[in-house]
Amino acid sequence: MEIRFISTLTPGDEENFAPALLRAAAALLDQTGIAYTLRVETTSEKVFQHNHPAVAGASDTSATRRFVDASLLRPIAATES
Repeated sequence: MEIRFISTLTPGDEENFAPALLRAAAALLDQTGIAYTLRVETTSEKVFQHNHPAVAGASDTSATRRFVDASLLRPIAATES
């Protein structure tokens, strides 16, 4: 899965915001037991990254379903902005 976040933040603001964004996303994802890597690249090419290994015995995806109600989400067509 790849997620892109485009904003009107200044390069300096991006560098301040990126670690907070990683912490918030990691706090949610850490509860699922899945392995993942979060990576944020700022306009000024600074990279912030967080890795999390899979938790043993966490192959059950019910933890993920507990946090996200997929019925509330919809894909966005490439022409939408």
